[in-house]
Amino acid sequence: MKLMLFLLLLVLSAFTSAQQLDTPNYKVEIQQLCPEGEVQCQQVLYKGTSKVSGASIELKGTAWHSLCADGVTPCRFLGYQFKNGRIRYLVHESGLLQVMGSSGKVLLEEHGIWDYQQGSQKDSQQENPDHSTKTEVQGQP
Repeated sequence: MKLMLFLLLLVLSAFTSAQQLDTPNYKVEIQQLCPEGEVQCQQVLYKGTSKVSGASIELKGTAWHSLCADGVTPCRFLGYQFKNGRIRYLVHESGLLQVMGSSGKVLLEEHGIWDYQQGSQKDSQQENPDHSTKTEVQGQP
């Protein structure tokens, strides 16, 4: 029984990958629940936690790509997108976190650092931080 449980956990861990984005006011964890190499993952989890209030939100979403000239084939990876009712959360590959209202108005915009970049850029971040924040309406990513 323990062997079966171990094998199941091993298989499930092979199909998930997690990344963390650290912005001035939020910690965002992105977890892909697709096999490695799947280009357009349709099963992505978002967990955003406010560093100020501790409030968090979990959403389901997808990988986000631009389309090639044929209008169908995914070309360039842009990041991840999630919806919470009429509110859209965009987590850009560049580390930009955006929360968009139903009219397309930017409600929150913060630049952050992906966890895999923190080790190699830690010293340069202290000298020249690129975290910036733009908030129109206080929201909870």
